[in-house]
Amino acid sequence: MCQKRTQKLTQTLKRVPVPSWYHVVSHLAQMMLRGPVEVVERVAQVLGGPTVLHRTVRTWVDLEHVVRAGLPKRSLQLVARRAVEPGASVNDFVYSVVPPATFKRRSKLSAEESERTERLARVVALAHGVWDDDRDARAFLNRPHPLLDGETPLNVARTELGARRVERLLHDIEHGLPL
Repeated sequence: MCQKRTQKLTQTLKRVPVPSWYHVVSHLAQMMLRGPVEVVERVAQVLGGPTVLHRTVRTWVDLEHVVRAGLPKRSLQLVARRAVEPGASVNDFVYSVVPPATFKRRSKLSAEESERTERLARVVALAHGVWDDDRDARAFLNRPHPLLDGETPLNVARTELGARRVERLLHDIEHGLPL
């Protein structure tokens, strides 16, 4: 039975033109290999890239190691600059993640503060990936959304479950799914 299926599949594949078949397989391989890597690299860029993180981040494992070791506090400032609308206080955003006295005292964030910063950076990176425009991404992040119970995506993303809701919304928007 299995041999018959294999033969039938082989005959079907022989009828598919080589460039077309090659194109499909190549595209699927790129999606599987590149897709997730692009997201993690965008998150790393929002966090400051190799200059601030002091290493290249290409995988989620790389990012996890950087977060566990504690992100530089500069990463939080960079996330804030990309997240808040022009004219809004970057410091207010930073101090909502880490208390002012703690932020001023340390050069690195704790693991917990780093996780919160990475989570917000992930949402910012995804928003920028969807709109490919800083102004439009900021507008989305700072405008109340009906599917988030009238809250802003940036505010909802302050918890892990909230960030998942925002990520799902961004995914649906990116793929043109009904909202």
